[in-house]
Amino acid sequence: MKTRLQDSWNAGRPGINSWISSAAPVVAEFTGKAGFDSITIDMQHGLNDYQIAVSMLQALSTSDATPMVRVPWLEPGIVMKSLDAGALGIICPMVNTKSDAERLVSWAKYAPAGSRSFGPTRAQFVYGADYPTKANDSIILLAMAETAQALENIESIVSTEGLTGIYIGPSDLALSMGYTPKLDQEEPAVVEAIGHILASCRKAGVRCGIHCLEPAYARKMLDRGFDLVTLGSDLRLYVSACADALSKTRGES
Repeated sequence: MKTRLQDSWNAGRPGINSWISSAAPVVAEFTGKAGFDSITIDMQHGLNDYQIAVSMLQALSTSDATPMVRVPWLEPGIVMKSLDAGALGIICPMVNTKSDAERLVSWAKYAPAGSRSFGPTRAQFVYGADYPTKANDSIILLAMAETAQALENIESIVSTEGLTGIYIGPSDLALSMGYTPKLDQEEPAVVEAIGHILASCRKAGVRCGIHCLEPAYARKMLDRGFDLVTLGSDLRLYVSACADALSKTRGES
């Protein structure tokens, strides 16, 4: 099992996550060699579907980064199929209540801990015949706290048995609070909300991650005590690198 992210956590180190939005397995393959602790394939807002995600998981088999998937929604079919395809982590959007979190946990864990249907088509082939006995303890489950409702219910959400932790979506969180949706938030009310979520995770003894844009902001979040930070996405990094290269070539910087 590719537990690099969990190994980092167990050693007292935070994780740095990459985010793949493009529908390009070769990008996932190359990113896997870059040294990230985990790599998340975005099936919610990313440009890939399930079949492309499977190809990306295959490409990530060449690296030791923990492969994760952000599923499109809180729905049992895609959670189970992503795990059967070899994802070792699930990030689920719009988890607003403890009941939502309990359903996520149930769908991702085999009985008696949950209700996941058995059929790890690729996962068992890749991770070994003992995958069914290791899966419940190896899979990372992060519920996205990204609404005012989730903020209100955060103490009960983080108390969900079997939940690894929370992943903060700053853009949706800000939007639901009446502010501009963006990463790297500096709006005082949103910053306070983020701090409250982090503190709630700390009190409950669960992990807390956050999506960032700029490396400097990600470093700031690590210094605040976050267990996981994401650096933008592959497309954002590519566009930024192109803009920087053009500017330097044209003598603009």
